[in-house]
Amino acid sequence: MNLPFFIAKRYLFSKKKQNIINIISWISMAGIVVGTMAIIIIVSVLNGFTDLIGVFYSDFDPDIKIVSDEGKMFDPNTIDIEQIKALPNVVSYAEVVEEVALLRYGKRQFAATIKGVPDNYPDYTNIDKLLIEGEYYLKKDGIDYAVVGRGIANNLGVGVSFLDPLHVYVPKKGKQVSLNPSRAFNHGYLFPSAVFAVLEDVDAKYMLVSKAFATELFDSEDDISAIELAIADGADVDALQEKLEEIVGAGFHVKNKEQQHDLVFKTMKSEKWAVYFILVFILLLASGNMIGNLTMLYIDKKEDIAILGSMGLPTEQINRIFLYEGWLISLAGGVLGTILGVFVCWLQNTFGLIKLPGAGGSFVISAYPVHIIFTDIILAFAAVLIIGFIASWYPVKFISNKQLAPSNIA
Repeated sequence: MNLPFFIAKRYLFSKKKQNIINIISWISMAGIVVGTMAIIIIVSVLNGFTDLIGVFYSDFDPDIKIVSDEGKMFDPNTIDIEQIKALPNVVSYAEVVEEVALLRYGKRQFAATIKGVPDNYPDYTNIDKLLIEGEYYLKKDGIDYAVVGRGIANNLGVGVSFLDPLHVYVPKKGKQVSLNPSRAFNHGYLFPSAVFAVLEDVDAKYMLVSKAFATELFDSEDDISAIELAIADGADVDALQEKLEEIVGAGFHVKNKEQQHDLVFKTMKSEKWAVYFILVFILLLASGNMIGNLTMLYIDKKEDIAILGSMGLPTEQINRIFLYEGWLISLAGGVLGTILGVFVCWLQNTFGLIKLPGAGGSFVISAYPVHIIFTDIILAFAAVLIIGFIASWYPVKFISNKQLAPSNIA
């Protein structure tokens, strides 16, 4: 039998001579419980927002996007297109033309990215699901139309029911500004057919037009900005990405959904880890109660220590009693905090108890999103155990020498 562990367990649940020690013990455990819960809940909420943003982007972006490493546009004939189309998990292939242009509506002007997309764009995205006004079409009765981001529509003050066209200007290739600036610009006009909403950085950036309109406007001829692919459900994205990189060779980037918005997702991951370490630091401060708790426990159990010493129990074994005491408090607090944290996340996922402020019925979700990742739970629990070990080791190492000195035991 492990005598120090047995005694430590008895000390944890037995009533102390000084009731304040019981109170401090429960405060120490409560601090660990709350700290563990906070780590799991807050990190899970950040995971939920990351997933939510990923869903928004997923509705607008292709599964895989191939772009040139050099320059904005490239000739697709430099790539073995037929080999890409023949890959088993590629279900949609599209070539797009994308460039910045100046938009004018009435007296308002706004710079935006014109994205020329083929007819199968709705097949590999969920653009129809993103429309908040109008109907998706880019060509009708010989007239060019545009699907405008909400941010662009708001800045220009344009709507789908308006009769005036939206004017688009881009500099002509190889043309210098002359005394007549209008000759240096390509000009086109179209009418808004719909307005879409994804996220602010997308809504205020993109306007969708037909690929034919964009090709003529930008004088791109056969050059394109990117190849967009949709892949089959359940396909191994990483394996397909590696295969595509082999096909396109050097000079091209093959990006999955997350890599298409690399900066956004890297920033969110950095924020998650920053929050994690801040909460761990707070948990470390909360565990400071452990030092006072074990110190007072040494004093409270001085008679027991003297009896155990006279019975021949080594000092190292006596120290382990209090070390195990601290570990048990940390372990119990960590287990309880983990269970409660996961339970609260489950409640939020199931019932949406905590609502987003000001969400009302206009936002896509009304409650805070939550996504529990098993590795986050493991990391939170590991942090509790490590902090509990440190908080228990310190008083055992530096205070026990004074308390277990012969003059103090006698």
